[in-house]
Amino acid sequence: MVERCCTDILCCLIFIFVIFSYAALGIVAWLHGDPRKVLYPTDSSGQFCGQKETSNAKKPILFYFNILKCANPSILINLQCPTTQMCVSQCPDRFATYTEMQLQHQLGKSYWEYYRQFCKPGFNNPDKPVSQVLRDEDCPSMIVPSRPFLQRCLPDFITQNGTVTVANRTSFKDALEMARSITELQHAAKGITGLVDTKELSMKVMEDYAKSWPWILLGLLLSLAVSLVFILLLRFTASLLLWTTITSVILLLAYGVWLCSAELSRLRHRPGSNVAIVEVGLQTDLQVYLQLTQTWIILLVSLGVAEASILLMLIFLRRRVRVAIAMLREASKAIGHITSTLFFPVITFLLLTVCFFYWAVTAVYLASSGEAVYKVMSPEVSCLHANSTCHPETFNRSNISKSALCLGSQCLFAFYGGETAYHRYLFLLQLSNLLVFLWLVNFNLALEQCTLAGTFASYYWARRKPQDIPPCPLLLSFSRAIRYHTGSLAFGALILSVAQLVRILLEYLEQKLRGADNSLSRFILRCLQCCFWCLEKVIRYMNHNAYIMVAIYGKNFCTSAREAFFLLMRNVVRVAVLDRVTDFLLFMGKVLIAGGVGAIAYLFLTRKIPVIQEEAPNLNYYWVPLLTVVIGSYLIAHGFFSVYAMCVDTLFLCFCDDLERHDGSSEKPFLMSPELHRILGKSSQLH
Repeated sequence: MVERCCTDILCCLIFIFVIFSYAALGIVAWLHGDPRKVLYPTDSSGQFCGQKETSNAKKPILFYFNILKCANPSILINLQCPTTQMCVSQCPDRFATYTEMQLQHQLGKSYWEYYRQFCKPGFNNPDKPVSQVLRDEDCPSMIVPSRPFLQRCLPDFITQNGTVTVANRTSFKDALEMARSITELQHAAKGITGLVDTKELSMKVMEDYAKSWPWILLGLLLSLAVSLVFILLLRFTASLLLWTTITSVILLLAYGVWLCSAELSRLRHRPGSNVAIVEVGLQTDLQVYLQLTQTWIILLVSLGVAEASILLMLIFLRRRVRVAIAMLREASKAIGHITSTLFFPVITFLLLTVCFFYWAVTAVYLASSGEAVYKVMSPEVSCLHANSTCHPETFNRSNISKSALCLGSQCLFAFYGGETAYHRYLFLLQLSNLLVFLWLVNFNLALEQCTLAGTFASYYWARRKPQDIPPCPLLLSFSRAIRYHTGSLAFGALILSVAQLVRILLEYLEQKLRGADNSLSRFILRCLQCCFWCLEKVIRYMNHNAYIMVAIYGKNFCTSAREAFFLLMRNVVRVAVLDRVTDFLLFMGKVLIAGGVGAIAYLFLTRKIPVIQEEAPNLNYYWVPLLTVVIGSYLIAHGFFSVYAMCVDTLFLCFCDDLERHDGSSEKPFLMSPELHRILGKSSQLH
């Protein structure tokens, strides 16, 4: 038994201090933030649309007086469009100008009653000259048929025969009798049509989820049962099961290659099948892609490469595959003696869920913690005070409103912000929120790895198995990790988190520069992203092995990382092959489980199982529950198999260390099991 003491105490103290500071940040954000600023749109007076117990309670939608002043959808969504904005109960459903309304008002009051709901509250003078109305922005110069999107009235674009129209029109006139085209509206709300289509798609997807959720749950439970059965069989028939899995994957890939070849032959002479996927664009109906030869060529090449790779690996690395299977069999024995390890990932999942929700809530409260900022909005380009900060209460008495260069200017709500130190550092607080979130996530993953490694190490170093395995080894390993090695785990997690944060910031900058014509900057950013992606992978791998050494010997992080690195370098051939082969075998097990459950779900959803054909729900897109079941099944299988992977890595490091510390003599006997000893005899011949 290793005599342990606390490791990396300084980092442990810093980590505890950061956790308390993170809690304080959440409290401060909660005190200053107001999620209503995110949930509800805000009018020009800074009032929330749709907020209960206010004058806007029955007006949940934001209406823009002059949508043409909004250059792009980002201005709309960020509430910084330089035009009057007010809350309404419904969007306009017809074309009309203020001038037309005045003419029709002479025939009946109904025209004004409809138009005035889009004017400022309290305004009731339809005979006011149009020039004065537009100057004072009492009413919009025109209204166009719109539909609510993100609780904002946006033009209702409809494509007819390839032409974009609004209410079957391609042009219209504004209040000043100037001709306008639908293209101008489309430019003002660029990209909104695609967003509306996305909204309609999301509504159909949610409808499919509402109809199929019991069957999705049943499919996930089936994958859970299959994963448990697979692990149980792996305990007793590891070789047979793994070779069966390999054979099944090879046969499935071969069948896929044959099916792709048959479909290619069938489509080769069909008109229109040679259209490129890029020309088709994004389609929600997957059958469209299945009618293209390019789709089947891509599938054929992908399946062929995968088939050839597996066959070549089996031919040239068959002995290593046997060693990996034997290592998995040994891992099955360890997990069989300590079954509780299979359910430890559930605890990690719950901890990660808590971290995610705390980060998300804190981010929302920080984003909504600014005060209402009002800016001078002027129709005159020569106004020197345009976009300057103002106060609505005193604006009408100020010199700005009386200035000749700023005629018609208004003090309108612009955004949420502030001038205090707290508001100036909101961006840094958001970065801190993200960094601590990444740190906590990586710490939880490190805690899981260290706990499982300590548990499986206690199995390996037990002279008599299972008699010498300590009682409750998982609980003991968890308590050791928390009591002695919190600092080491936090140290490794911090290094990884910093690398991840830098990569996220580089991706953010790359997104910002995407529209800019600066190829050199984008190239440099891409190179930096690639470098930090590789760095993150290296750090993650080194941390993984360092946590195992921390769990085994109780040394600090740097010492453990160094010893793990040199131990792996001294056994680089075993590591390079055995580690990859083991991961590949486990990956094929996950693919087989996800693919098998997915195949059953596909047959059920497409009504190809006669016994339960009538039970299948009527869906808009059958791929919605199908993808959910396949991805969920893979993640469930991954949760169980990650324990296996951790067990194999721990046993392998213990195995390599055992070879260096002992020689098999009576004075220094190997502590490995007899089967691993036989593996040693076989594998040593390969060096």
